[in-house]
Amino acid sequence: MKITVDFEECLKDSPRFRATIEEVEGDVCELESKLDKLVKLCIGMIDAGKAYNAANRQFVNGIRELAQQSTEDEVIESSLTKFAESLQEMINYHTILFDQAQRSIKTQLQTFVKDDLRKFKEAKKQFDKVSEEKETALIKNAQAPRNKQHEVEEATNILTATRKCFRHIVLDYVLQINVLQSKRRSEILKSMLSFMYAHLTFFHQGYDLFSELQPLMKQLGGQLDQLVVDAAKEKRDMEQKHSTIQQKAALQDFSNDDTKLEYNVDADNGIAMEGYLFKRASNAFKTWNRRWFSIQNNQLVYQKKFKDNPTVVVEDLRLCTVKHCEDIERRFCFEVVSPTKSCMMQADSEKLRQAWIKAVQNSIATAFRDKGEDAEKLDRKSSTSTGSLDSGGEAKEKSLKGESALQKVLAIPGNACCCDCGQPDPRWASINLGITLCIQCSGIHRSLGVHFSKVRSLTLDTWEPELLKLMCELGNGVVNQIYEARREELGARKPQSGDPRHEVESYIKAKYVDRRFVRRPSDEELRTKVVSLTKQEKRLSSSSDHLPPRPPPPTPKLRPGSNSSGQSAVASGSGARRDSLFCADELDSLFSYFDNSSKLRSMKSADSGIQNSDGSREMLAVAPAANNLTEAEAVEAPPMPMPSTLPPPSPCKEVVFYEPKEYSQGLQLYWASCARSLPDMAEALAHGAEVNWVNTEDEKRTPLIMAVQGGSLVTCEFLLQNAANVNQQDAQGRGPLHHATMLGHTGQVCLFLKRGANQNAADIDEKTPLSIAVEAANADIVTLLRLAKMNEEMREAEGPYSQSGDETYQDIFQDFSQMASNNPEKLNRYQHYDQQRH
Repeated sequence: MKITVDFEECLKDSPRFRATIEEVEGDVCELESKLDKLVKLCIGMIDAGKAYNAANRQFVNGIRELAQQSTEDEVIESSLTKFAESLQEMINYHTILFDQAQRSIKTQLQTFVKDDLRKFKEAKKQFDKVSEEKETALIKNAQAPRNKQHEVEEATNILTATRKCFRHIVLDYVLQINVLQSKRRSEILKSMLSFMYAHLTFFHQGYDLFSELQPLMKQLGGQLDQLVVDAAKEKRDMEQKHSTIQQKAALQDFSNDDTKLEYNVDADNGIAMEGYLFKRASNAFKTWNRRWFSIQNNQLVYQKKFKDNPTVVVEDLRLCTVKHCEDIERRFCFEVVSPTKSCMMQADSEKLRQAWIKAVQNSIATAFRDKGEDAEKLDRKSSTSTGSLDSGGEAKEKSLKGESALQKVLAIPGNACCCDCGQPDPRWASINLGITLCIQCSGIHRSLGVHFSKVRSLTLDTWEPELLKLMCELGNGVVNQIYEARREELGARKPQSGDPRHEVESYIKAKYVDRRFVRRPSDEELRTKVVSLTKQEKRLSSSSDHLPPRPPPPTPKLRPGSNSSGQSAVASGSGARRDSLFCADELDSLFSYFDNSSKLRSMKSADSGIQNSDGSREMLAVAPAANNLTEAEAVEAPPMPMPSTLPPPSPCKEVVFYEPKEYSQGLQLYWASCARSLPDMAEALAHGAEVNWVNTEDEKRTPLIMAVQGGSLVTCEFLLQNAANVNQQDAQGRGPLHHATMLGHTGQVCLFLKRGANQNAADIDEKTPLSIAVEAANADIVTLLRLAKMNEEMREAEGPYSQSGDETYQDIFQDFSQMASNNPEKLNRYQHYDQQRH
């Protein structure tokens, strides 16, 4: 209720005025209490609303995830997606409602309480104080004696001043009371009305939203009845099928027969035969593991779990033989032997063994009879039904395979059609040329020989990351500009899809073997090209792609109490260190895994004895004699936690261009390799450049060594795919592995080791790559070299018929390959080259 105070009445200071004032003060206190409670309740409502919105938002995300999981059911996916969008809109409307409540109730009423009620309380304090002073003045004035005139005058003056002050303050107080009583009505109603309008808007928006959603809801309601009927029918069919299979299984149990296996080359999914077999591992322990094997697309593959990418045991069954194995302890064993490796397997019974042997023999015979068209059909079936197949042998490959490689390669301009006949959607590639091919042209390329074209499947084979990047750097468009530059000029007709095979074969031989359509550059054009490449290399050398040079680290100091063998050598500063990609415990596990001979055990004992003052091991700190390190080198070798400030690479001659005596295609390849220009490298090879061309004017360096200087993993891979010699040395006796080690190019070191580089080769200073890596404190390269050496020793210990190596070793190299291609900044920790030796 509204209580007003009369201004005339307040000057009288009558009991009526005092009663009114008391009533007003009580009403204002109660109002303040109610408003404070309402504001607190509003805050609680807003907090609860935000929590509700957060929980509701999680619920909507759960609906979205369910929709994504139901991508195969279009009705469920589309409906749930639409419902999730509508509920998300309602959450947004709720958020707006709570924001409006905060503005209209919390903020507005809090302002009223803090400003207007605070002014009222201050005015009340002044009124109470002046009222007491007036009362005191009245009492003193009444007590003044007559005979003391000065006291009378003093009391009179005080009373007059006090009454004057009282009138001024009481009028202000009454004014504040009346203003407050008038304003409380408007403030409360305004905030509540704003809040109610926010609710009105919220429900209007929700009504409009669900009005749009209502037709879909009615449609789904109508479909639910049919869905229930269909589900009941499917249930009956499943029960009948269950009963049939159960009876069939009972008959098989009664006859005590094995599971029936038949070879079916025309199977719809492209899998001619499949089933469980035991497989002997290629590691040192020769363990037996049960795997799911299948014969598909002229390959023998296996997988551990359904979601695992199948691992290819034999890439081409036409090159294999199969035979019984009766000279081992286990029964029902047979062996599939290829030119590069063999795989020992065991069936569950003699009948199953005979069935698998017959299936492999039939697959070999069928592969020779298959025509190109049938093979392409089989290829497409396999790529859609089984996904990608792993051609990595026994290793657990982590490279890119199957449809991922296909999509990346076909995305390059011109690669969507066959490079030679134009047939769309090719499934094969020539990895040394960098082109895509159809099934027919790929067969013709195979017949040319690997020195002209190396064919690989885009869907069945494993694609290493550096090889995939090579394909993406070139492509049909770039290669055809080189190999078909004079085709129109000579009037040669390019074959089309569907032309007779002999016409296509004649064209491909003229294009790649005879190189009839390649345009030969003049001497002046060749000179211009070489000069341009040298300028390009200089720009690359000065660009930000190269890391800034780093100052050399402090000389490592021996720990007190260390002996002459250097087994206690550590870095002088514990703060200035960097870690390898493998920590000490990981390296300890690696050495333990490879510890299968007395020689390796002695290596581990030599390394594991090194400890820091904090008790942690520093692996690789001292190189054992088996790794071709002298005792002096072992003493100087820093411990595993390397200095954080790495030294620049060992001396490598700075790449300097000079005017050669003669310009040649080999020189173009030389400088193109350094400039990282794959199209120019491909052009030089097409013009007849020797891939192992030696620059006698530049310390007998080769294009592969210049590719190392350029710092590109892809250019090295391109040269190796085109038969570059990975062990060819320069005048200093250094091969590509030496240069990659000196420059700290870990990815290139990994690539060369995989391609068979000789890590025991020494330069004219009698330094091997391992000694250089230890001297440069490059823990990653030291790790790779030592693991490669241990893997080589294990193969030698197993005999001449050993497999391609341990799976763990190959996994580590796969990890390095992936990192070198996808995250090279984690590996190339050194300046590309430095003019001064440190």
